[in-house]
Amino acid sequence: MARGYTPARMTTAPQRDDGWSGAGVGTAITSTMIGGIAVCGGLGLLLDRLLGIGHVFLPIGFVLGAVAGTYIIWLRYGRGEGGGT
Repeated sequence: MARGYTPARMTTAPQRDDGWSGAGVGTAITSTMIGGIAVCGGLGLLLDRLLGIGHVFLPIGFVLGAVAGTYIIWLRYGRGEGGGT
């Protein structure tokens, strides 16, 4: 008789009472915000350099990056269990 292969479970689900269970979520939220601001701010700086004007698009890029980061965080974590309401 041939037996099927059952792989061993590699990790377990994080426990709610674990003190470090929220550290990954906090790191993901922080890096999303910093990444959004950095990328959009960098695009604004690039536009400023290409157009040869002062720092006009740099602060616009910072604000748009913060808004985009907040929206992405809301999409991932802010909807809750109510299905987006």
